[in-house]
Formats: sequence, structure tokens, C-alpha cells
Amino acid sequence: MSSTNRRVFLMTVAAGTSALAATPNLALAADPELLDTDPQAVALGYKQNTTQVDAKKYPKHTADQHCANCQLFQPMGAAATGHCPLFAGKLVHTTGWCSAWAKKA
Repeated sequence: MSSTNRRVFLMTVAAGTSALAATPNLALAADPELLDTDPQAVALGYKQNTTQVDAKKYPKHTADQHCANCQLFQPMGAAATGHCPLFAGKLVHTTGWCSAWAKKA
């Protein structure tokens, strides 16, 4: 391998490594959205839209409660979804709600 080819190779590897290090959310983007029909979602009364919550089953629910203002919600920038430790490996909607909702401090 000539020194020019080696130099080009090392620069390419360095650029590729830098690009990967600058995009840590790539793995997060691969998570699927949590569906209302998921067994864990059903157990916690999760709905992708807070307006669809059964008021009779969850009388303490109010329309202003949603994932985006829940203490457990972990946003992903300006995305309409984020992570919740209760639903590991799945994305919840910012407009969603579940019975574990806790007001963000």
C-alpha cells in the first residue's frame, strides 16, 4: 500500500468514525411506536391520544395530561414521539397518556 493510499484510507476511516459519533440517536430512531393494543399499553391504559382515554375507567384523567408533560417522558428533540421507561424499546406519542402519568416538576 503506498503512503498516498494509506493516508486516504486513514482520512476516510477518521471521517466515518466522526460521522457515527455525531449521530448517537440513530439507534433510538429504530424503536417502533407503542400501539394501544400492546399488552403493556393495555395494562396501563395507554392511548396514543389523550382525548381517547376512557373517562369512566380513569376518572382522574384530565385532557391536559399527556406524555409530553409527564415526569417519565424522555423527549427526542422536536419529534412527536419519545421514550418512556415503562415501555422500554418503544416510542410513545407526546399526545399519549397512561395511568402512570405524573406531572413534570
